[in-house]
Amino acid sequence: MKFVTLLVLPFAAALASTVPFRGCKHKVKESIHGPSRGWYVHSPALKHHILQLKIALPQPKFPELEQQLWEISDPNHTRYGAYLSKQETEELMAPHPETLDIVSEWLALHGLGEEDVKRSSARDWVTIRVPVGLAEEMLDTTYYVYKHTATGESIVRTTSYSLPDILHDHVDLIQPTTMFAQFKAFRSTLHWNKEMHPAVSYSPGQTITGPAGNAVNASCNSTITLSCLRQLYNSENFTTTDKNNNTLGITGYIEAYANNKDLQQFYQAQNPSAYGSNYTLISINGGKNNQSYDAASVEANLDTQFGFGLTWPTHGTFYTTGGEPPFIPDLATPNNTNEPYADWLDYVLSQDNVPQTISTSYGDDEQSVPYTYAIRVCAGMASLGIRGVSLLFGSGDGGVGGGSGDIPATTQICKSNDGHNLTMFLPTFPASCPYVTVVGGTVSIPETAVDFSSGGFSNYFARPAYQEAAVSAYLAKLAPGTYKGLYNSTGRAFPDVAAQSRYFSIIHQGQPQPVDGTSCASPAFAGFVSMLNDARINAGKAPLGFLNPFLYSTGYKALNDITSGNNPGCGTLGFNATVGWDPVTGYGTPNFEKLKELVLTMP
Repeated sequence: MKFVTLLVLPFAAALASTVPFRGCKHKVKESIHGPSRGWYVHSPALKHHILQLKIALPQPKFPELEQQLWEISDPNHTRYGAYLSKQETEELMAPHPETLDIVSEWLALHGLGEEDVKRSSARDWVTIRVPVGLAEEMLDTTYYVYKHTATGESIVRTTSYSLPDILHDHVDLIQPTTMFAQFKAFRSTLHWNKEMHPAVSYSPGQTITGPAGNAVNASCNSTITLSCLRQLYNSENFTTTDKNNNTLGITGYIEAYANNKDLQQFYQAQNPSAYGSNYTLISINGGKNNQSYDAASVEANLDTQFGFGLTWPTHGTFYTTGGEPPFIPDLATPNNTNEPYADWLDYVLSQDNVPQTISTSYGDDEQSVPYTYAIRVCAGMASLGIRGVSLLFGSGDGGVGGGSGDIPATTQICKSNDGHNLTMFLPTFPASCPYVTVVGGTVSIPETAVDFSSGGFSNYFARPAYQEAAVSAYLAKLAPGTYKGLYNSTGRAFPDVAAQSRYFSIIHQGQPQPVDGTSCASPAFAGFVSMLNDARINAGKAPLGFLNPFLYSTGYKALNDITSGNNPGCGTLGFNATVGWDPVTGYGTPNFEKLKELVLTMP
């Protein structure tokens, strides 16, 4: 698998007792053709501007970590559910001792002692704060201020950097350098336009038949509430507990603030029993907790209201991960957009106890993320999986055209950014990572694929064995030559599952507002996974952990297959939903009672 071969590095040629850095020539470590679409060079970066550089050191034992992940996540394996501790996981993440020595010597040559270095818990990431001038000397590069044409955002980046030749086998990557991704919340758009939220009146007590064959309030066809999700996905008769240490985690990045007044108002309207309850707030990398109405985030409100509302009284944790420090976007102080997943992963992996289920609704087009960075962040996701964590991500909202739903499918510009400018479908990241569970979107009752649901095939990650049969069966149904050259038919395919993603009724700045996007689908599906974990823990069993081997082997039998709809983009109709797995809705939406019955029969 491509992932493994990248992480197994030829140490033998590089490990030496002495390291002759002085006089050693720099060699290009990473180079991109140019910035991602929308970014342009504004001016040279000021030499005194401070950069927080993160240096990823190789993990020579990652193949062993990956193999153990497959085993403990497979319900048919004797090791199923035998998750590793933090300490055991870190042993598999740790760099070679000589790598630590060589990198420390290189840093010391540039005046950086151990007191200037911050190391991750597994010592596989090194963080330093240096002025641009020193970074340019260390990396033999030139930094510039880049601005974004649409947002006006300013960042300090370069398109190439170099390292002494002898360091190449001891450093996987250094960022921020070539990273132009804008990890943003997927869609979560307020429907200010009434035409986008049809006003439909239903007579009191009017019902329609849901996917489980049960009666569902007809109003759920135009407004999704907590009650609607419980009806649709067959969990009305299940009650969670707060006595078993089960926890649902929700992530928020860079000024995404969950407003507590909005949450309590939401509880009053949709889950009165939860009124007055709270969650644990954890700040990472300077993440703040601004509780003014003006600062309330649609995304954070959506995630906390539906995630914690569905699972109450299960304990909830909200992570607020910030940029550091908060810059004003001008020439002198451009935005610091350090990549949030690395900061979040650093923190969570350093903790002895981690939520069993975590939902994230952020991402960007895969090609906007440097390949090396995507590989390392994905490895971090695997490290959480081996500790028994179920990670869920929204698939994105641009159909086959990527993460953004802001541009109509017929006018999306879907081009490669490698200098060849080829027309191609745009997979999203971290959705393309094979160690996470990706949630696409549905709408209406009966459910169909929602047209903005991102899905497709990774250009970075090979298709994992657990989904080989399902994806091959789908591809065999396509007419010969369908979208030839537009997607990588051998890549990791996504999404894996789906949930409702339109007309979610949240409270935002004190007012009810409808929201849509796979940002809705991820916390909704995660809520049901958390309920399944609650049931397993109460039965004396381990939590579900990394879900995909289970979902693709037997779990799909307890999902509602979505067989209509498509995900247009890039001027095409996109892929179609069909019987079985498809790259629009995966294997479908949850039937909780069936899933609960299934997971309670597993070891």
